[in-house]
Amino acid sequence: MIDSAVQGRATGDALPRRVFCRALAALVAGSVVAGALPARGAAAQTGNSEQPVRQEASKSMPDPKIPYFAYVGSRTTRERNARGEGLSVFRVDPATGIWTSVQVLRDLTNPSFLAFDRQRQFLYTVHGDLSEISAFRIDPQSGTLTFINQESTGGRNPVHLCVDPTNRFIIVANHISSSLAVLPIGTDGALGKICDLVTLTGKIGPHRVEQPFAKPHQVVFDGTDQFIAVPDKGLDRTFVFRIDTRTGKLASVDAATAEAREGAGPRHIAFHPSNAYAYIINELDSTVTACRFDAATGKLDPFQVLPALPDTHVGNSRGAEIAVSANGRNVYASNRGHDSIAVFSVDEATGRLASIGWQPGGGRTPRFFALSPAEDVLFVANEDSDEIVSFRIDQRTTSLTPAETVARTGSPVCIVFNPATQA
Repeated sequence: MIDSAVQGRATGDALPRRVFCRALAALVAGSVVAGALPARGAAAQTGNSEQPVRQEASKSMPDPKIPYFAYVGSRTTRERNARGEGLSVFRVDPATGIWTSVQVLRDLTNPSFLAFDRQRQFLYTVHGDLSEISAFRIDPQSGTLTFINQESTGGRNPVHLCVDPTNRFIIVANHISSSLAVLPIGTDGALGKICDLVTLTGKIGPHRVEQPFAKPHQVVFDGTDQFIAVPDKGLDRTFVFRIDTRTGKLASVDAATAEAREGAGPRHIAFHPSNAYAYIINELDSTVTACRFDAATGKLDPFQVLPALPDTHVGNSRGAEIAVSANGRNVYASNRGHDSIAVFSVDEATGRLASIGWQPGGGRTPRFFALSPAEDVLFVANEDSDEIVSFRIDQRTTSLTPAETVARTGSPVCIVFNPATQA
């Protein structure tokens, strides 16, 4: 059960059903790792930078009883001290909780963060520590993947990716080369050559090892798909961009940037389903920053900082992943070192967070976690104990109860879900 030394509870009624379902679909897509399929030069898709043509998936898992596929990216290289085999596919039975291995693509180097296209026909992965991104076709019945092609990201160590709302472009964060790359995607899911490459600059943070230059760590659209938030660990700020959906060119919204405390190291961000707030996990100082979000201008306005660790933890630890529940009442964050999931309640009137407690992550180094399609289970990818562990979510109390290890797989670092097509 959760350590409830610090208590907190959200207030207010549930969100409207259409808001809840839209947010659920976004979380299912990977939340912070949602994707989309752009059509290279397709005349039928005439989106522009002001009113993009949405290409949302029609199958968003409305029935929690329907089986689904889990795609797991893993570290594979000796340099990362990794034990992963590659990109794994599992079939998940929500009734029994059993994960059954379907496929493992072993000839891949560090397939880490993953994203679907918006029609969920294709899956994309970046290759950590390298300079490439790969595309795969998804078989809707079996869930298996077929390689399409691979392209350069124009930088080193691509760490995150997302697809624009018109399904025409994929945006990639190159962590070590301080850049954002945009690649076109064809109607067949194939990646094209880079069409834009933007280098981030600014005053670096004070950490002598971790902040030598700009280090973008994530790219994620807000709830309206108008703005792209980019937490930068090296510059202690979260940038905001827009994309011209006709050309794939990125434009910085300078006035919207959120500054973090020196040495905080912003890593990932998650938007509240109301789109009025956003929450940032800071890797280096293990804190969570709450921001107001202006959907008209893209501005992120920080107004609260909370520790992601209990005050009894005196050892080293780093923040990793963050997510908001689809009903908007809870924020979850993972800690590597303390090896826990922090749970916060959200005041729906103000967006302020209150700590509920910490649940041990069931293994070592919870680099990533994901909510199940029905949001009744939280799956934790423990990178250094080579396992994915499930936790049941009590919908009334929001407490987490350990269930079981659902999969043994080396060095898992990302999980995304896709519904199984019924025969």
